[in-house]
Amino acid sequence: MAMGRPRSFDTDKALDDAMEVFWRHGYDGASLAMLTKAMGIKPPSLYAAFGSKEGLLKAALDRYAQRRSEHMRYVLAGPTARDVAERFLFSIAESHTDPANPPGCLLVQGGLACGQGSENIPFELASRRALSETELRERFVQAQQDGDLADTADPAALARFLSTVASGMGVLASSGADRGALREVARVSLSAFPGRDEMRIVKP
Repeated sequence: MAMGRPRSFDTDKALDDAMEVFWRHGYDGASLAMLTKAMGIKPPSLYAAFGSKEGLLKAALDRYAQRRSEHMRYVLAGPTARDVAERFLFSIAESHTDPANPPGCLLVQGGLACGQGSENIPFELASRRALSETELRERFVQAQQDGDLADTADPAALARFLSTVASGMGVLASSGADRGALREVARVSLSAFPGRDEMRIVKP
């Protein structure tokens, strides 16, 4: 069987470049011309390597997931449920306003406006965001078993609350909110997060 021609570009760098285009412009706003220019390749090379524009997005999201996994390891290592919540929100305030990256979150910004032909993109991004929510829920279940959260607390609701706040912080950052504004959102949100003896979000 004949061997295919080896790729003549650095895949990781190309994905980082594509990620930034999707991050800044969203899926629909990122044209093929913009993507190939940023990646330094021709359209045939893009299709050969990733199959389609959607395939490229998924590969870029997998690359982005590597960053998120490092972030979540730090978050979930918090000694208490409240520490986990604090790490989660304040680290997001930092990362969403990091000048080394586009503002906001790729998993929010990438699918804010998707038209005909790309209706499934928001669902793809939502499924990726749900992974962090699942990890938070599992951590809060463990905290409940350890006695760090009361039996009346609802780990799923707490995880959903934090995930929703995080998505809102991403929208704010992409709209120009600075780090101080996001930290204020984090601080106020934490006032609604229950400590061991203060359960404001409870099971119905």
